[in-house]
Amino acid sequence: MTAYPQVGALAPDLDLPDQHGDRQRLADLVAERHLLMVFFPFAFSSICTGELLEIQLNIDEFVNDRVQVVGLSCDPTSSLRAWSAHEGYRFPLLSDFWPHGRVSRAYGVLDEDTGAAARGTFLVDPRGVVTWSLVHGPGEERPIGLLHEAVRGL
Repeated sequence: MTAYPQVGALAPDLDLPDQHGDRQRLADLVAERHLLMVFFPFAFSSICTGELLEIQLNIDEFVNDRVQVVGLSCDPTSSLRAWSAHEGYRFPLLSDFWPHGRVSRAYGVLDEDTGAAARGTFLVDPRGVVTWSLVHGPGEERPIGLLHEAVRGL
């Protein structure tokens, strides 16, 4: 993994398909509100499912007029679509599958050995500036309470 964008830095651009194949662009996602980007290693894995379920259970806190949440992984769109339908997620899951890990690498969270994203979390403001970040490695569960604190502070 390389260095990830620090607080105060411009967020690397992104242009990725979501689980339905619709293109999602950073400029559009932050046009009117903050963006909480939640990178995760693999769809259908236990830690990732638990983390995203916590977001889904508190969806009104993570998707409202101040903030939009997106999940990002190197899984193909078909896997993300199946996982989203199975779990009932009501927020976009972005596929960084091809070119493999391009966005994850730009955010410094791609594990080159496994080809999966680490558990990186970034809050980007409407100007495209990183205002908060948290990164955890493989097998380390991210403290979801810190995500709640970050969005409550907006």
